[in-house]
Order: sequence, then C-alpha cells, then structure tokens
Amino acid sequence: MGLATAATPAETSIVIAIGSNRPHGRHGRPAGVVRAAVKALGAAGFPAAAVSPILGTRAVGPGGRNYANAVMTSSTVLTPPEIVAALKAVERSFGRRRGRRWGARVLDLDLIAWGAGVWPGRLLWRQSRGIAAPHRSMHLRDFVLTPMLAVAPDWRHPVIGLTVRQMHARLRNG
Repeated sequence: MGLATAATPAETSIVIAIGSNRPHGRHGRPAGVVRAAVKALGAAGFPAAAVSPILGTRAVGPGGRNYANAVMTSSTVLTPPEIVAALKAVERSFGRRRGRRWGARVLDLDLIAWGAGVWPGRLLWRQSRGIAAPHRSMHLRDFVLTPMLAVAPDWRHPVIGLTVRQMHARLRNG
C-alpha cells in the first residue's frame, strides 16, 4: 500500500491532512499549530508513524490567508465516521468553530486515506454526501499531494487507481 505505518493486522493505515491559516494563542503561527496538532492527534489515539514537512500554500477559495499544510500517517481500528468524529474533537480543542466554507481556520483536519479501503463503498463513494474515504478531492489538491509524496508516494488510490506520485504528476502537468 505504501503507507509508512506500524499497523497491526486489525488496524488500518490512514492519512490525515493538517492545515492552519490562523494563529493560535498558545501554539503561535499556523506552522506551530500544525506541529501542535500532530501531538494532539497522537494524544487522541492517532500516533504519527510519519509526518511530512510543513508546506506553505495559498488559500483555496475566499479564505484569504496563506496556509501551513502537512500530512501524517497513523493507524487505527476505527471506521471513517469514528475517525472524522475524533478529528472534529481535536479541531474544537484548538478553538475551531463551524463557520463559512473556505473561511480562515485555526485548524483543519481531514481524513485523506483509509488504507486501501473505500468508504462508504466503491459504488456509493462518488455519489454519497458526507464522510468519504479516500477524500473525494485529494487528487485535485496540490497541498495534499505534495506533502503526501514525502510519507506515502506509492499509496494507490483505490477508486482512481493511481499512486500519489502519479496523481501529483498529473496535477502538476495539467
């Protein structure tokens, strides 16, 4: 699969995207928020197996402020809905409140990949709303694929069939 994790047979390797474009009173600038989020995720049951370098990126949409982005790999026995619930709890612990889509945020966590699995299932993946793994837009987001190259370049998208390396090349080459 190409994910750098220490997953046991009952666990599934996962990739979590971490982003911030607002400073935090305790953790400082967005890059500090990303580093603190990795620690908080470990405390929440998602110990980091690998963490990408932090990448500075432009905001997508009307958010305005530039982002600090990274991805990390971990492993878990949880299902995608349980993982997303835990990620939302970590976001709230950093002061994130529901706001407008694409708005500035102190912390944004997304489940990007759930091993080689598809949630809620291959046939429903593209049609369903709500939680989906792999993330529906990951192949279109340089701020996900570039850091993912550092931790899981050979992970293969179970629906599209391409590796991270291939998706990144396609995105960069248009």
